[in-house]
Amino acid sequence: MKKLTFLAFLLLAFGASMLPAQEQATQPAAQLGNDIRNAILLAPHYGVFNNLAFKLDGNDVTLLGQVLLPITKEEISRRVARLAGTGKVTDNIEVLPLSNSDDALRLQVYRRLFGTSDLYRYALSPNPSIHIMVKGGRVTLEGVVSNEGDSRIAYMGARKVNGVLSVTNNLKILSTK
Repeated sequence: MKKLTFLAFLLLAFGASMLPAQEQATQPAAQLGNDIRNAILLAPHYGVFNNLAFKLDGNDVTLLGQVLLPITKEEISRRVARLAGTGKVTDNIEVLPLSNSDDALRLQVYRRLFGTSDLYRYALSPNPSIHIMVKGGRVTLEGVVSNEGDSRIAYMGARKVNGVLSVTNNLKILSTK
């Protein structure tokens, strides 16, 4: 990320014509990464109970993560494949198994986290920055929060839900530097 920020600064300061050809080639990769991120975030079935990521190797894309519905997996893969500049798309997205008990836990964890005055602001956007993954009674929190305190509150809130077997807190702290 720092390298891309540095490259953007160089482009603004000195102009694209002064950059070596290798650095100019990284700009389309950065644009493709942004396009893929937008394709995921704007997909109609993508939300708080899905967690997706991608790896970019040149123009080849590997999709990773978990989704609730098979249609979400298909839609994301199709959207990414249609992007200009995309090469081979490898779809490693896991569709979570159907489970009424996991569905109930998802809703309970959602209410516990976003029903508090401490974390409600994370649920205000159409695509919250905290994603709740539940598989076999095990909860994984993915995404980004503003500070360590919010990460701890989310973790403790999820642990308090009856029926949750374990909680893995993969929340990252948004760097302000």
